[in-house]
Amino acid sequence: MSEREPVGDHLLDGPPVVVEPEGRPFGGSTAPARLDPSGPDAAGRAVLAELAAALGGDQVRTDPDTVRPYVHDEAEWAEHGTPLCLVRARSTADVAAVVAACARHRVPVVPRGAGTGLSGGANAVEGCVLLSLERMTAIREISAGERLAVVEPGVVNDDLRAACAAQGLWYPPDPASAPWSTLGGNVATNAGGLCCVKYGVTRDYVLALEVVTADGEIVRVGRRTAKGVVGYDLAGLIVGSEGTLGVITEVTVKLRPARPAAPRTVVGFFDSLVDCGAAVAAVTERGLQPAVFELLDRECLAAVNSWRNAGLPESAAALLLAQTDLPEPAAAAEAEAILDAFTGHGATDAMASTDPTEADALFAARRMAYPALEQLGMGMLTEDVCVPRTRMAQMLGRIEEIGRRLDVRIATVAHAGDGNLHPLMLTPHGDPAARERTRAAFDEIIAAAVELGGTVTGEHGVGLLKRDGMERELGPRVVAMQRAVKAALDPHGILNPGKAV
Repeated sequence: MSEREPVGDHLLDGPPVVVEPEGRPFGGSTAPARLDPSGPDAAGRAVLAELAAALGGDQVRTDPDTVRPYVHDEAEWAEHGTPLCLVRARSTADVAAVVAACARHRVPVVPRGAGTGLSGGANAVEGCVLLSLERMTAIREISAGERLAVVEPGVVNDDLRAACAAQGLWYPPDPASAPWSTLGGNVATNAGGLCCVKYGVTRDYVLALEVVTADGEIVRVGRRTAKGVVGYDLAGLIVGSEGTLGVITEVTVKLRPARPAAPRTVVGFFDSLVDCGAAVAAVTERGLQPAVFELLDRECLAAVNSWRNAGLPESAAALLLAQTDLPEPAAAAEAEAILDAFTGHGATDAMASTDPTEADALFAARRMAYPALEQLGMGMLTEDVCVPRTRMAQMLGRIEEIGRRLDVRIATVAHAGDGNLHPLMLTPHGDPAARERTRAAFDEIIAAAVELGGTVTGEHGVGLLKRDGMERELGPRVVAMQRAVKAALDPHGILNPGKAV
């Protein structure tokens, strides 16, 4: 599932469908209740019977109390349907049996991991089989010699990182949901994270995949070798496809040696979001490459202080947080250059530190931003736009202006080093007018990102919420090309229908 800002390990109650005035659910339409209009009830009964015979009652569940927590991810604004059943697979053979049965009867299948996504990509469509991969948690291999790991899709990101660290190795992609999100979901959404500004996103580490195709066949794509250029890059195609082209049942990722350097941390406080964006651009223009480069605005600072009494200065418009992991003395030089960029572009206070306790506290505040905002008890619609780094200042100014003009409370966190912004729109519950203004702000932020040469999603995925934005960004011809790929690999349209493309 998609990279997301961390929330508590709860699952939301199912939200109502949000319907636009013309009757289309916000986020784009989903597939019909069944893909076989001549006999959906019969198809559903046939699939249930086949799955019960093949897998047993413990893995195939229809009771509402068990199924309910699985029907949607953390995207509060994305609609979901009522599934036919939930299947909790334990093996690749289980997954193949599920997909083959669904293919025979033209019943949709929606794969999901931990449900930490923020785009609705794992949401149930009406009458689907929800296929949970959370029980497939084996780390099958960690090879120091080849610098790779082979894992099942239900392995939690932090668990893999810990297992690699025990062997002096490192898996860099670190979505803020790393304590909960799974590798299968990370691959399906091409998740990013804090370290990705320097070390790359999930796609940069996937070597090979085992995939169950739309007809239930098990195939392997990619390679284990350091190099390989045979045929089309089908593994790369599956990464980020959000379960629409196949179901991932095994992932081979490349690893790096553990970082030996104790990082230096630089923090700067700014009175203006535009100044903050200018400082980000200055760091990039000077050729500096921090390992982590993050932004929190005033709303986030206040929320973290309120929740955890963190002692962050709420008078600042924003905080910039950078970390360098170069060996000494290069680390000291890079930290000093970042500090100079901050102070030269409007930082009212800035400092560099080698104290790991201070660094841990600051990065804990960054990771707490999303759950701290949740504590405010408001609805939250999360954006995930990415713009060229030189346009960060403009984009921050546009977000601020949109919020002010539409009277929408917006808190912004960002992976500042790669231009990936997460404006979080806060909406009082039970206020339809505020909800409409929030929807308008969501659309305007997408339009602004595209206008500035950016993209509508940097790491959360298209899912349901960004389908209209994807069409705006790519244009009809490129969208048609993507749908042609979907049709070729999933001719009956049963894999996560209505999502992404």
